[in-house]
Amino acid sequence: MSLPSAFLNQIKLQLGEASALFVESLATSSPTAIRINPKKETNLSVETTENVSWNKNGFYLPQRPIFTLDPSFHAGAYYVQEASSMFLAYAIDQIDATNRPLRVLDLCAAPGGKSTLLASILHEDSLLLCNEVIKSRVGILQQNMEKWGYPNVHISNHDSKDFSALNGFFDVVVVDAPCSGEGLFRKDEKAIKEWSPENVQLCSARQRRILAEAVALVKEGGHLIYSTCTYNDAENEHNAKWLVNEMNLSTISLDPPSEWGIVKKELGYQFYPHLVKGEGLYLACFQKPSTTAGIKNSILRQTNFSMRKLPKKLLPIVSSYLEEAQRFDFFQKKNGQIVAILKSQVQDSILLDQHLFRKGLGLQMGQFKREDFIPSHQLALSTAISKQLPQLPLDKNQALKYLKKESFPIDAAQTGWMLAQYNGLNLGWLKVLKNRMNNYYPKEWRIRMAIP
Repeated sequence: MSLPSAFLNQIKLQLGEASALFVESLATSSPTAIRINPKKETNLSVETTENVSWNKNGFYLPQRPIFTLDPSFHAGAYYVQEASSMFLAYAIDQIDATNRPLRVLDLCAAPGGKSTLLASILHEDSLLLCNEVIKSRVGILQQNMEKWGYPNVHISNHDSKDFSALNGFFDVVVVDAPCSGEGLFRKDEKAIKEWSPENVQLCSARQRRILAEAVALVKEGGHLIYSTCTYNDAENEHNAKWLVNEMNLSTISLDPPSEWGIVKKELGYQFYPHLVKGEGLYLACFQKPSTTAGIKNSILRQTNFSMRKLPKKLLPIVSSYLEEAQRFDFFQKKNGQIVAILKSQVQDSILLDQHLFRKGLGLQMGQFKREDFIPSHQLALSTAISKQLPQLPLDKNQALKYLKKESFPIDAAQTGWMLAQYNGLNLGWLKVLKNRMNNYYPKEWRIRMAIP
């Protein structure tokens, strides 16, 4: 691995004699880690070795398996995530943001690692808005959040400046900012080729623009969490000091145990691969003073919604698909799609609907075609789905054929809509007819690699 000389000089200034150990660590294999879905716990089909110290749901694997050939992965039983990134869970816990309903924004969310983590640890009535500015990355974010299956999650596709009407609305804003990617050097040689001192400065300036707009979105007394996957001070500590000096934020001390190997900087926390079993990460946590007016009450009284209430005659059919349907209100889009939104989030959803134009709100349930209700794939993977619906257990070979969107012989005692299941986990829908079955796994999600 050939590292840029300017980068090596920067690391020597930061680490001194320890810089040699740092460089040596970049020549080793990157640890593989997963984070299990606490609402879809099952007997893992992948072998784990030890727990990730800063996240009780995180585990290291002895080697990297072929995740594509594990049906549990497609069912959202776990997320493959770099271990250092899981430190966000510790930060959220330290600011006491897990025991009450909050409005939380993950501003730079794709591909969904931190969003799925947030969904797992926030209060079940918390509103989690997962936003991604790059349109081409919204699809993978949507897919990963659907697999994770939490009904309090909403998706949007906007630049940070587009949120200005929601200033003061969010209790917590997470900014995992686009950066120069120094922490990815061990995993991605492309990141090395794209690195330069000039790009570092460009990234730092872009991060400040995003952060300035993010700070405005935080309610008084609320929190901003800033992170990057890089090491340099320009993108990390200098931006943290800028938030304190120019944005009037105060820093929150997280105090991780010293045995974890995380380096305490002046304002934030730095992960180095020669000290932790993970990649490069910088994270700092801030609180906004209680001195601003916050969001205007007039905005909170918005009542116009782009969706209409689902007709009462259809409610018994649609609500039967959810385990606790009484927690939801049901709406119908102009295209006929039916959406379930937690009652605790309806007013906030109306507000988001008024000010964000590229978004997906609530749990997509499906739609009616004449008298037949066609359930959505998102519903099949949701943790809110009824446990009383017909299920068809599949072995691993059948499950993989299902995930390839193929047909295969089945032994079913009844016809109609059924949930294809593997190891107790829902994979999606199939419809059993008299002489055959129809596979409703999404075409764009299907496995394309050969099954051994």
